[in-house]
Amino acid sequence: MRSVRILLGFVLLVTAALAGGAAEAEVKRILVFGDSNSWGWIPVEKGSPSGRYPKDKQWPFVMQAKLGSDYEVVVDALSGRTTDVADPTFQQLTGAGLDGSAALPSVIAAHLPLDLVIIMLGTNDTKQYFKRSAFRIALGAGKLVDMVQSSGNMFGAGWYTYPAPKVLLVAPPPVGPQRVFGEVFAGAEETSKEMAAAYKAIAEAAGVSFLDAGTLTPTDGVDGIHFTEQGQRKLGEGIAEAALAALK
Repeated sequence: MRSVRILLGFVLLVTAALAGGAAEAEVKRILVFGDSNSWGWIPVEKGSPSGRYPKDKQWPFVMQAKLGSDYEVVVDALSGRTTDVADPTFQQLTGAGLDGSAALPSVIAAHLPLDLVIIMLGTNDTKQYFKRSAFRIALGAGKLVDMVQSSGNMFGAGWYTYPAPKVLLVAPPPVGPQRVFGEVFAGAEETSKEMAAAYKAIAEAAGVSFLDAGTLTPTDGVDGIHFTEQGQRKLGEGIAEAALAALK
């Protein structure tokens, strides 16, 4: 009788472990790859120095709260990050630096397995010294999309069997009038207004999901580049809906 109880207990433990493993496997993992607006930069009148919103006020974690426990959001966001250009004005950050395309493959590999990668970059590409059109910035975003789509089985290395995740390409809202950062973003307001259409064309060509974040919130921070708490909340809630659609 005692041996029967021991066997029954063992069966129950194994069953619970398998159930837990199955539940864990069902959790969808989402990577947010972004810049200061995904990092949670607080807009201030002088532009900088600044700080970071509390975690629950940052749009990726507003999205996490809305999606619930069946989803896990991981964030790799870096202030100043571009789509695919090195920033010659910021040499202090070595390695990949601010070039998103130099960082993304390692970031993906570090966070596998992934079901979805959300890319929201491009605002920093509008800095006047890059001399980039909206179309050229969209091509940079397209390069990132291609990297995600090429990432299956650890970029072909065969280390893992994980397939390439799906992609949600987000065009950032147009920047606001520049009263703080001045010449750095000279002309950015007009360029950024053209980015949504260019990003949409890239997303359609690549066969990935697209969202124009300007339909969710304007760039409402006092510095014309970043978002208020309300803007962060609107982004998180709206991008959550787009993420669910992208995962179908």
